[in-house]
Amino acid sequence: MKLLYIGDVVGKSGRKAVADHLPRLQDELSPDFVVVNAENAAHGFGVTGAICESLFEMGVDVVTTGNHAWDQKEVIPYFENQPRLLRPVNYPEGTPGHGFGVYEARNGQKVCVIQAMGRLFMNPLDDPFMAVQKALLNKRIGETVDFVMIDVHAEATSEKMAMAQNFDGRATLVAGTHSHIPTADAQILDGGTAYITDVGMTGDYNSVIGMTPGPAIARFTAQVPGPRLEPATGEGTLCAVFVESDDATGKAVFVSPVRLGGRLREVMPEI
Repeated sequence: MKLLYIGDVVGKSGRKAVADHLPRLQDELSPDFVVVNAENAAHGFGVTGAICESLFEMGVDVVTTGNHAWDQKEVIPYFENQPRLLRPVNYPEGTPGHGFGVYEARNGQKVCVIQAMGRLFMNPLDDPFMAVQKALLNKRIGETVDFVMIDVHAEATSEKMAMAQNFDGRATLVAGTHSHIPTADAQILDGGTAYITDVGMTGDYNSVIGMTPGPAIARFTAQVPGPRLEPATGEGTLCAVFVESDDATGKAVFVSPVRLGGRLREVMPEI
């Protein structure tokens, strides 16, 4: 099966990039399942139910988040009632919402999506490795599910890579998000797990990780409170990772970054 994962959508620019470029990707790549990280989609901070609904209407199957999951307070009841919107699985027990789920793809196969958040230089949540281990109980690719995707929302590259190596052969894809910069290390590990350290953001790259430069620079150069960060509004680049798996084993057989629009060089999978 084929899965497309679109990285951190930032503000209106990022949402427009998804709307502009997802139809082309659906036509040319024919993904069976589409996942989008939208934790910065609501003006750079969090996500709303309305934004999720618009993504679902575009053909997105699951929306993931991260450390900005709760920035829009009105979305909390939506988290409770919408299993297609995920927050990190390693939040404490009793946190609203869902950290993983099993969904049906367009081709009828079962896809397990798990979201985990790292702890290095991040909020001190529960152990993400143990939380993913628990989420994977009774889930084996090629047997009980056809595809397992783990979104690792983390600051440290080492923590993302450790997650991939730890679950190599048990997941089809381990993809990092959060740093908003696409990495060049898309690969298939020895056990058959596709991996990329960071998918990259979907937004305006004439920015500081999606935000207008002035207020962002002030945070580094001044030690006094400055203006609120605002999303950059130029043409956005859609950044994603595309994975194809073996239907018999659930392991990855192809992985490629995807970049369309905006300032970055276009990259489309050669399939």
